[in-house]
Amino acid sequence: MILYLIVLFLILYTITNHFRNKIRNFPPSPFPKIPIIGHLHLFKKPLHRSLARLSEKYGPILYLQFGHRRVFLISSPTLAEECFTKNDIALANRPRILIGKHFGYNYTSIIWAPYGDLWRNLRKLSGLEILSSHRLQLLSTIRSEEVKLMLGRFYKNKDGVIDLKAPFFELMLNVMMRMISGKKYYGENVEEVEEVARFRKMVTDTLFLANSNVGDYLPLLGAIKGEGKKFQETHEQRDGFIEYLIAEHRKRAAIDSPSENDERNKTLIPVLLSLQKSDPEFYTDETIKSLLLALLSAGTDTSSATMEWGISLLVNNPEILKKAQNEIDTIIGHDQLMTESDVSRLPYFQCVINEVMRMYPTAPLLLPHESLEECHIGGYRVRRGTMLLVNQWAIQNDPKVWDEPKKFKPERFIGFDAVKDGFKLMPFGSGRRKCPGEGLALRMIGLSLGSIIQCFDWERVGKEMVDMKEGFGLTMPKANPIPVKYKPRPCMVKLLSQI
Repeated sequence: MILYLIVLFLILYTITNHFRNKIRNFPPSPFPKIPIIGHLHLFKKPLHRSLARLSEKYGPILYLQFGHRRVFLISSPTLAEECFTKNDIALANRPRILIGKHFGYNYTSIIWAPYGDLWRNLRKLSGLEILSSHRLQLLSTIRSEEVKLMLGRFYKNKDGVIDLKAPFFELMLNVMMRMISGKKYYGENVEEVEEVARFRKMVTDTLFLANSNVGDYLPLLGAIKGEGKKFQETHEQRDGFIEYLIAEHRKRAAIDSPSENDERNKTLIPVLLSLQKSDPEFYTDETIKSLLLALLSAGTDTSSATMEWGISLLVNNPEILKKAQNEIDTIIGHDQLMTESDVSRLPYFQCVINEVMRMYPTAPLLLPHESLEECHIGGYRVRRGTMLLVNQWAIQNDPKVWDEPKKFKPERFIGFDAVKDGFKLMPFGSGRRKCPGEGLALRMIGLSLGSIIQCFDWERVGKEMVDMKEGFGLTMPKANPIPVKYKPRPCMVKLLSQI
């Protein structure tokens, strides 16, 4: 009898919701939607694939219920264009979730701030002072030096077998920390052991918590699991660490006389502290800390993951690796290492990078948006306060959009029009809240990947293809990092031996 009543209740609940959605002009919604949890029971890891399967069944725009949150899911370039052009302002907010509350300084960081004057000022600041072409050029020596050091370590490794996850991640962390404070935390000659250990724990804890949290959708369950407490503890680690670096710079500035050649005077902490003197009301310590931590968080795991996917694809497709090497040999030669500016002279290699980012976007669902006012997408009503997810992975791997999407085919990007076809490929998002770090990411990915294929031959350890299964995480890591074999290219040994 009880089971009968439960089944009857679910049937009536489903029918009622179906007609309510029709009346409210909402998109199709998967069955069944369960009270309290909504559609959460339908999802498996990795989430972007699970959501893609729902879109294949129900259509390119769906209405979902993630616990107490209304969610619209978009899985077509046409609808994505509608979101980021006509409705760009209406959808420019961010949802208030745990990561934004704690890591985003109570929704005041550039990533998680609501659309408005604060966000506009932060975006302008990042574009002019932190991530401008001029600033990136001033700090290009740091990136070049760290890539050369990585090449040197590879050359000295007699084994010739390596799992690239760790060296790529450490490369990006060193680059970002040297750009921020002039310090590095991985590799040889690293000082201040206690500070290094503190930094590494902070990074590990941040990555662990950055994935989706159940408390964002089922607050009571999140409270029982203590998610808020874990976030707060890690936030205090992050805040204390970056505060220590700022205090260190203030102390040194009070003692030392400035030198134009001192790398630390070109890095971001002293730049922001100098701006604080001219406008202390805006450039508060909290604003400076949130900007630096956003840069550190967004600029490390994303680029390192793209590089790891890139080498995995190239060793599985050795003919493409050889073609990219031949282009580098022809245009750059064997008597010099490639530079960041050389990437623009390598059209086929740029196609390789685009194809890697198409197949394995490091933010498969982009960052979530939220509607700040009512609007319409695809003719359907989007109520104020609705979360928007754009399944970038589904769009970039859709056979209706791309020919043979599962095949690694860089040639597809020859003649690609980024303006005309922009919503088919969005590795950095689109619209007002597009990632401001695109220029830095492309510089690092191009220089790092280009340098290691210029200097080394890469191949699989055995006959089996490298496992390309995706793991679970905000930046879509590889599920199973696999070692690969490499050896110095004979034409590059002389240069490598001099690093």
